[in-house]
Parts: sequence; structure tokens; C-alpha cells
Amino acid sequence: MNKIKVLLVEDEAVLAMVIKETLEKIGFEIEVAGNGVEGWIQFKNIKPDICVVDVMMPRKDGFSLVEDIRKIDDLVPIIFLTAKSLTADVLKGLEIGGDDYMKKPFSMEELILRIKKLVRRSSVKPTEEPIDPTIDMTVGKFHFDFKRLKLYNEDTAVNLSQREAELLNLLIINKNQILERKTALIKLWGNDDVFAARSMDVYITRLRKFLIHDPSVEILNIRGIGYKLID
Repeated sequence: MNKIKVLLVEDEAVLAMVIKETLEKIGFEIEVAGNGVEGWIQFKNIKPDICVVDVMMPRKDGFSLVEDIRKIDDLVPIIFLTAKSLTADVLKGLEIGGDDYMKKPFSMEELILRIKKLVRRSSVKPTEEPIDPTIDMTVGKFHFDFKRLKLYNEDTAVNLSQREAELLNLLIINKNQILERKTALIKLWGNDDVFAARSMDVYITRLRKFLIHDPSVEILNIRGIGYKLID
């Protein structure tokens, strides 16, 4: 089995050393950058399986680095490390493309578990899932191409991230029916904890923005139950 290649972007030298030594002992391959500028260079050079990124750093902060990463790579998993725990900061991290969020101080055991989980999840591509040919992949005036991660509106196309495509696919399969919140969370995130729930809310908001050009299409929030894609 290939080693998991981790890019760690952390300006606290002692913490970076502890993380690096701990992960290397269990067989991970670790590259360390001390700020966002170095992290950007390392990311392009090593093509990691996962990124662990501190938020507050000199020269280039973690949010700015991840925004740059997401311009060229929608799929690599990203975990934010931060001393902050405000909801606004968590949501900002999710909105720009973070997959997970850990508040300092944290246990190394938990970090290892989250890395393994995200890498395992990212290795399952949407094209590997069987698609029922009887399912209508049209929504209003849109056509959804799950395999290509694209949402077409007449002559224009929106490129979706893997997670956006997976969530839209579930909504379409359950079109005009309720998609239970817990069902979606377990299927796509592997759990229904608070972080996963907040993350799904962010992706629902993004999908609504993509679908806003057709007023006949709407994603309803069924309070306490889930969502319903109306067409």
C-alpha cells in the first residue's frame, strides 16, 4: 500500500515537528511548510494526498492558501488547524473548500483518524458509483452530468466540486421527495456530527446559487427532517 502523502503547513515549529515525527512513525510521508507561500510551492511540487493547514500564518494565511489550491484542485482533502473556534471562522473555512476543522490543542490520535478517513473518502470517485440509467438527470432547464461534475444550463456549464456533485446527485435521485438529513450526512460524510452538518449546509447554499437561474427549481429546507429538491 502506498504511503499517505501529507502536506503540513504550520508556522509553529515545535508543533510542526511533533506532528511530522508522529505521522512518520506510523508510515505517513510528511512535507512541512512554515507559511502559506512555502505551502503553495510545496503543494504544486509534491501533489499531496491531503493537506493539513494552519489558519493564522505569516506572509500568506491558511484561508488564502486554500483558496489558491481550490482554483486548481477541487478534490484534495484539506484539514484546517486553528486556535479559533468561532462559527464564522468554521463556515469561512468550509465555504472556501475545507473538508474538516480542528481546534488547537488537539490529540494526535484524532488528527490521524481524521486524515485516514478523509483520504479513504477521497479515493472513492463519483464515476465509480453505479448510476441508474432510469434516473432523469434533468432539473428544470438544467442537465446534470454526474460523471463529468458539470451542471449545464443551455450553452453554459458550471464545474462542480466532487462533494457538490455527490450532494446534487442525491437530491436528484430523491427529486420532489424528502432527502433525510441524516441519510445524506452518513452517505457523503460518514457521520452526522456538527461539523458535517454545517458543511452540508454550506454546500446546499452553493447549489442553490447554481440553480437560481431557473425559478421553477428550488431546494427546500424541511425543518428538522432534511431537504427537498422541487422541480
